[in-house]
Amino acid sequence: MQFSEGVIRSAIELELSRSGQIFFIHNRVESIEAIAALIQKIVPNARVAIGHGQMNEKEMEQVMLDFIDYKYDVLVATTIIENGIDIPRANTIIINRADNYGLSQLYQLRGRVGRSNRRAYAYLLIPSEIELTPIARRRLSAIREFSDLGAGFRIAALDLELRGAGNILGGQQSGHLDALGFDLYTKMLERTIAELRGEEIADETSVSINLGVDVSIPKDYIVEASQRLRTYKRISSAESDESLSQIHAEIEDRYGRVPESVNSLFEYGRLRKIAERMGIVSVDRAGSSLAIKLSENARVDPEKLLEFVAESDDRSFSPSGILRVGIEREPIKTAIDVILAIGKQLL
Repeated sequence: MQFSEGVIRSAIELELSRSGQIFFIHNRVESIEAIAALIQKIVPNARVAIGHGQMNEKEMEQVMLDFIDYKYDVLVATTIIENGIDIPRANTIIINRADNYGLSQLYQLRGRVGRSNRRAYAYLLIPSEIELTPIARRRLSAIREFSDLGAGFRIAALDLELRGAGNILGGQQSGHLDALGFDLYTKMLERTIAELRGEEIADETSVSINLGVDVSIPKDYIVEASQRLRTYKRISSAESDESLSQIHAEIEDRYGRVPESVNSLFEYGRLRKIAERMGIVSVDRAGSSLAIKLSENARVDPEKLLEFVAESDDRSFSPSGILRVGIEREPIKTAIDVILAIGKQLL
């Protein structure tokens, strides 16, 4: 509801009439004393205390102990009381400028009351509704709707939707996660989970593919960054041609005709899976030829490899494990198809 002295007075007096206590949340230290003075003026018989993070440790501790001992009726505080506070006598909370808080934060603050057998009240004070942003309206509507037992998960899911999933591997993070890349990160996570389950982990071949191909998803094709990231992940994690074909059909159905760069991304996905199964270390394009480097444990039949090389003069295989294949100067898509064909033949 809108900020009103009458609302504040009735809320506090209702709680005082049953010998209860009140939290008044005002998350601005510079004006918290003025708010406390206003409350004292509105309800003269209320005993008002102030608590915030800029107080020294002993002062803050004493205020909380006095409030627990029922020496105060109203605690005007910042969000410092958001976690770890369990005072059964306090069953009314008034949150000033609730439109400035995140959904999870509002949920945590509301959880400071209703910790006994008494009915609890949470008042979310806002300025004029005209001033509210669309996201603030959704947050306040959700906190009002999700009030039943077990609503925490739904709150968290909506909070994720409203705020986004964050930037787990971006440059804003500390450490070296931003250098890993999303695909490698998820693979490492999957391997670690499998190890903890006691599953046998086969050695993976890290495949480097450099064909000079545009394999990006255009921003004007999939506008939302989170959906683009999810699509990259789905394509890179697909384990079969059937899975890739299904993803391709879903994307085309949802976003329209698939751009050439996205089609190339799917071809890259197929090529990468073949290369991993074969034990290929790298696939590079240099002008009109391809250099395919095989690992020592490559799953290639030596006889088939020799037959493949002997079929054309523009093919060779070096002792260092590099297979060179000449290709005509054709579109990039054709070059990828040639590599896929080679891979299938070698398999």
